[in-house]
Order: sequence, then C-alpha cells, then structure tokens
Amino acid sequence: MKTNLEPGLSFEFKFKIPTTKTVPNLFPESRMFREMPQVLATGFLVGLVEWACIEAIRPCLDWSDEQTLGTRVNLSHNAPTPPGLTVTVAVRLEKVDGRRLEFSVSAHDGLDAISTGTHERFIIDSTKFAKRVAEKAARATE
Repeated sequence: MKTNLEPGLSFEFKFKIPTTKTVPNLFPESRMFREMPQVLATGFLVGLVEWACIEAIRPCLDWSDEQTLGTRVNLSHNAPTPPGLTVTVAVRLEKVDGRRLEFSVSAHDGLDAISTGTHERFIIDSTKFAKRVAEKAARATE
C-alpha cells in the first residue's frame, strides 16, 4: 500500500445505464425479476458504488498484488433510474484503519438523488486470497 491512501480522498464515477443493468436482468432466472420494471437494479447500484470506490483508491495500491473487496454496504435507493440516464457516483474515503477502508457515497442520475450511504472495503493480498479461495473450493468438492 502506498502512503497516499488517506481520508479525504474523493472521486466521481459516471456510468450510462444500459437496459442490461435493469431489474429484469439482475437474475434472469427469476420470472418475478423478469416481470419487474426496467429501472436500475439495486444490485447493480451496489456494483457501481463498489466500482467507484475501487477506481478511487486503485492509484494508492500496488495493483494487482493488492486489491479491495467489499465487506459492508449501507445504501438507500430512493428513486428509479430508467436506461439511458447517466448515474454519477461520488465517493469519499472517510477512514483508513489498517486494511479497512470506510467510504461515504452518494449517487445522482441527472434528475434525482438516487442513493446515499456508506461502504466498507478491505485491502487484500491477491495471491493469499486466491490461495484461500482455491482451498475452500477444494474442500467443497471433497
């Protein structure tokens, strides 16, 4: 980890919402999801927040040896966003506690504020993490 990872780091991320990021596409295996409105799915909103946080701190990490994983999400989803609108996600690193990172987040679709909340991520050693995942996968097949 580089020394410039400090509270106050801010970043904005923009993403134009395609039809593929709407509720019917979240789990297409679910008939109920397929019958729901074509608006940005909360699950994809969470992904946008994670993406924004990763982009914000990536220059501060020894990527790809170090990466981050989301461990806690506390977001509102206050307004529907149809495809074609661009969502702007604003993130601010509020706290660095060892490898634990706390962000405040907000999102706007150009017409409405659609989300506010917090997100926690942990910095991981990619090689060690991959080894743990492989060991768990092996245990699952025993």
